[in-house]
Amino acid sequence: MAVISELIRSESDGSISFGDYTLDQKSKLDNVKHEGDLYKVKTFREITKLERNGMFVYESVPGTAVSHLNVTENGMEFAVEGYEDAQITLELEPETEYEITVNGVEAGKMKTNLGGKLSLSVELDADSCIPVSVVKC
Repeated sequence: MAVISELIRSESDGSISFGDYTLDQKSKLDNVKHEGDLYKVKTFREITKLERNGMFVYESVPGTAVSHLNVTENGMEFAVEGYEDAQITLELEPETEYEITVNGVEAGKMKTNLGGKLSLSVELDADSCIPVSVVKC
């Protein structure tokens, strides 16, 4: 996978891809329509952030490129790429336990906080795209 040069795009499978960790300056794209929702992405080398209908969905520090993000009522799946290891924060259901799988390896169970945020670390390098799955227990 490569960075998303258009910053965000709809995929044929109904998912979205977003982010460009190669940018030296902040870039953003707002009011992108996808399946009835409005998305906003901010991305560059230091951070990538995605919002849906004004609500937080995804953030990574440093910036990443995310492909095929699919959010369901049971969690989310996506593939992520970046120059270096990233701390990723996701918005899910509050106080709910999720099973985390990173690159095909079970990383254990984690519970979201009162606000529904869940943070995880992913080991990255620019030569690989790592699949991540977060599924409600």
